[in-house]
Amino acid sequence: MTNTYGDWLRQKRETAGLTQQQLADRAIMTRSHIAHIEAGRRVPSKEDARRLDRVLGTGNVLSSFLPQDDVATADYFEAVRVLEQQAVMIREYASAYFPGILQTKRYARAVLGAAFPPVSEEERDRRVVTRLERAKILEDPVTPVVWVLLDEAVLRRPVGGADVMAEQIMHIVRIAETGRIRVHLMPFDVGLHPLMSSMLTLMWFEDQPPLAYGEGERMGRLHDSPSVVRELQTRYELALSDALPLKESLALLRAAAKEYGHHD
Repeated sequence: MTNTYGDWLRQKRETAGLTQQQLADRAIMTRSHIAHIEAGRRVPSKEDARRLDRVLGTGNVLSSFLPQDDVATADYFEAVRVLEQQAVMIREYASAYFPGILQTKRYARAVLGAAFPPVSEEERDRRVVTRLERAKILEDPVTPVVWVLLDEAVLRRPVGGADVMAEQIMHIVRIAETGRIRVHLMPFDVGLHPLMSSMLTLMWFEDQPPLAYGEGERMGRLHDSPSVVRELQTRYELALSDALPLKESLALLRAAAKEYGHHD
């Protein structure tokens, strides 16, 4: 995400002689949200941009030049990685791989080793370290609250071999059994469901609007539009209503790990 928009907002705010807090108060926003926009970590919703235009007397410039929701960039995940650290609640849907924040080192190496074009061993190791760093958000015993919805395909497609899969599945079972995360399985026999097309991450924040992130092959989209985020939240809730309860999901995970060779 480029920071041209944030730099321009900061320049206009300073020209108007306003602090971030003063602008936030007049635009009915939070100071931290203004700070994140100026730093390039967030973009305002259309409603926020219109209020900023009114307060700063910039006509409709901020509204007209909002970054487009549907633009996918080469470094599409960097902004999400930063936001992930700030979230107070994260809900994940995974259709092909276990979510990054829950991946073991060996599973992550297997996933990243399948990259195309191929990357060097050194680059793969660097990416593995970055992925494992993301998992540190779970070291806090309370925040963020994490719910994970896994398509059964994630369990059935072996990644890295049977031993790697067994280890990965049991890693998630153990975290869930401590109560740190909730895990729900979407079994094949549900058939079509509202989240089948791609993976989805929903994030909530203490003092900022929620957002959604969807990802496909070499493409990611960060959604900040309230209407789009609400739609994706509803899709998640509908899919979750068809998934297995926590206890049954953990039983299926344990059974899958046993099939891959895990022994208690």
